[in-house]
Amino acid sequence: MLRCAIATGLCLAFCAAGAAFAGAATPLPAISASPAAAPAMTPAAAAAAITSNATLPQFDVDTAAQKHCPADKVVWLNLNNNIYFNGDSRWYGHTKHGAYVCQKEANSAGDRETNYTGTEHRAQW
Repeated sequence: MLRCAIATGLCLAFCAAGAAFAGAATPLPAISASPAAAPAMTPAAAAAAITSNATLPQFDVDTAAQKHCPADKVVWLNLNNNIYFNGDSRWYGHTKHGAYVCQKEANSAGDRETNYTGTEHRAQW
């Protein structure tokens, strides 16, 4: 509790000092972008540049995903960060926002496999 009060007091002191410093600074000139500076992107190119899982078939259970792609491996895709986990991972089926998908389809949508091996441990405090 005391730490929180000290931190709040320091924050307020630094914020006040920063506001006084910011008022003394000279403003930077505005930069105007000319239309010729950046080439226009066509809607098709913009759609291709965006990697989205909106068109990726997603399943609530792994058996339904396996029926969809019987020749492929089923993985668990974390929809927040587009990283997928194999069946032997502790996160397989256990992230808050995720779905079962086919690995080849996930790769073609721009998703990637996790680099977590399960052997990393946090330092003991």
